[in-house]
Amino acid sequence: MGTPGVLNKKRLFAALLIMGFIYLLLIGRLASIQLFQGEELERRAEAQQTKDTALSAARGMILDATGVVLARNGTAYKVVLWPSSVNAGDRERVAKELSALLGLDYAKVLEKVNDTKHQEIILARQVERETVDAIAALKLGRGVGTAIDTKRYYTNGRLFSQLLGFTTVDGVGQAGLEQKLNEYLAGKDGEMVTETDRKNNPLAYGVQEIIEPTDGYDATLTAIAAAQGMLEKACNEALAVNKAIAVQGIIMNCKTGAILALTTQPDFDPNSPPRNDMDLLNSLMRNRVATDAYEPGSTFKLVTLAAALDSHTVTEGSGFYCPGHVYIGKDRIRCWRSAGHGSISLTQAVESSCNVAFVNMARSMGAETFYDYIYSFGFGSSTGSGIPGESGGIVMNQKYVKEATLGRIGFGQSIAVTPLQLCSAVCAEVNGGLLMQPYIVDLITGPDGTVIVDNEPVVIRRVIGEETSALIRKIGELVVKNGSGKNAAIPGYRVGGKTGTAQKYGEDGRIAQGKLIASFIGFAPADDPEFVCLILVDEPQVGTIFGSTVAAPFVKQVLEEMLRYAGYLPAGGDESVVVPDVTGMTIAQAKQALKDVGIEATFQSGESETVVAQVPSAGSVVMKGSDVLLYTEVMELDLDTDDGYSKVKVPNVVGMTRLEAHDALEALGLEILIDPPDQQGEAIRQSPEAGAEVEPGTEVLVEFSDARIGS
Repeated sequence: MGTPGVLNKKRLFAALLIMGFIYLLLIGRLASIQLFQGEELERRAEAQQTKDTALSAARGMILDATGVVLARNGTAYKVVLWPSSVNAGDRERVAKELSALLGLDYAKVLEKVNDTKHQEIILARQVERETVDAIAALKLGRGVGTAIDTKRYYTNGRLFSQLLGFTTVDGVGQAGLEQKLNEYLAGKDGEMVTETDRKNNPLAYGVQEIIEPTDGYDATLTAIAAAQGMLEKACNEALAVNKAIAVQGIIMNCKTGAILALTTQPDFDPNSPPRNDMDLLNSLMRNRVATDAYEPGSTFKLVTLAAALDSHTVTEGSGFYCPGHVYIGKDRIRCWRSAGHGSISLTQAVESSCNVAFVNMARSMGAETFYDYIYSFGFGSSTGSGIPGESGGIVMNQKYVKEATLGRIGFGQSIAVTPLQLCSAVCAEVNGGLLMQPYIVDLITGPDGTVIVDNEPVVIRRVIGEETSALIRKIGELVVKNGSGKNAAIPGYRVGGKTGTAQKYGEDGRIAQGKLIASFIGFAPADDPEFVCLILVDEPQVGTIFGSTVAAPFVKQVLEEMLRYAGYLPAGGDESVVVPDVTGMTIAQAKQALKDVGIEATFQSGESETVVAQVPSAGSVVMKGSDVLLYTEVMELDLDTDDGYSKVKVPNVVGMTRLEAHDALEALGLEILIDPPDQQGEAIRQSPEAGAEVEPGTEVLVEFSDARIGS
């Protein structure tokens, strides 16, 4: 047995070891707190002693080129909970009152009221002042409060809806330019830090620190609200009167590349987008002018014409022969006029939109030369306009292009372009030959006026020579004066352009029967163009479908308003007339009323049917000899395209006189055959029968009664 001294020493040593171990544990714990948990514990301590309130930055405005505010932030309020400050006995009442007032689910509100793990909870955003006053009247205690919030307002409602897009409830850009320019528009939020007691109530003499928010930048666009209003009005009218599924439109300044207006109808109100139906919202907010590619049809013939002239493949004096079709190997490509155009000049080929002539132009150039111009005009790649989601279109790789495909590209098939690309290319064709960079954002400025971004017109490259461009302008003007574009003629102004009717394809890649896009692209003033306007009517469901009748009148309407807005005064000398109101009349009566003032009537129904709509509308001023489209409630869909795949339904001419039958057939591009030719009276038989689908130019044999009642 050891001595007491030794035992005491052992006990002392053991105690020292235990104390040392404990000391090491304390040092380890302290090191852990300092090195690994310090920031978190500091944050918790600060959270217990302070209350943070976010201060929202003002999102920058979006303005049009003239300074009209298109999107801005307005004052709203948010409802805030501080759960720790809500008395336990009041929680159910607080949840009940707030859920009823704000239209929220009671159970979810109660869950947030009881969530004391969070210092602050935002219960509702962007509430109006009346709601704030109602909450104050309820006297719910210190655990419920309100704070200044912001809400995005689009001051012109639906105007520019696809272009502008919209923001989330938190003010973050979610679509359109709001999303594209979010880093400029958003700014940086600030905060207010207030010292509090253990119940999270502000200390009477506590310190309050405020970090000021940094407001976002303002964006000024090249677009003009007035021009957008003109374009949307015309496109909405085209949508309604043609019973189309959609209408797209764009206006550009061809000298600068500035986009002045663009729209897809139908649209939506960005102040209240249909967020509860995402399929609908995704469809309505799609900026199809820039994102969707389509076969342009005959409007692309202006590109083929420019390439053929500039490459000296053809000259103004060139001639063509059109028998109604052309064979390339075993492929038979038809002209829209199956009977053919016969011998025609270059200008006549453009005026009549002869497919055979443009097939031959493309073949004569060859794939290498034609493709050089196609790419030089910007097809096959994005224009870089700054519009979100822009597509580059579809251009088949040159090495896979056969001669027949090349021929079809010549009249706008086997190639897909966006409306923006086509408009940009035509701008180059008529402005002297320069491809300008399309752009939509003009300026971005800071809150103090400092210029952050300043976009100027940019020349990408010269595509065609000035002489070629002048010839394109001349021929384009003749198309409107004498050819298929006469419904775009504006009294007192010089206008040029080109019609187009294009086929659509189904999901299986085959031609979708009965589905067409009718379009017209126009430029003015034709001698020194400033504006180019393109309107596409997608799947029109009334009457015979041509770009000249379905789209051209609406481009005429837009260009006329734009020219007057820009200060261009009409010149004298043009023979113009005022369109009379013929709605409510029969087709026969309307036809005569229009004829009396020197206007032609275009219609599809029988002459006994009643006119329910007309384009242009009553009171419009048009060139003498223009067409007025007459619509009736019983018009059937007859599909004609000037792009090689055309069919029309033979009308019923039984009971008509020779003249009436002739006019009814001619209106559809059909020819009347009377054999023997001296027959008179009323039509008693016809072949093909009424309703048969035939190609334009087909002869319809009509037999008349012996009674000579005149023609």
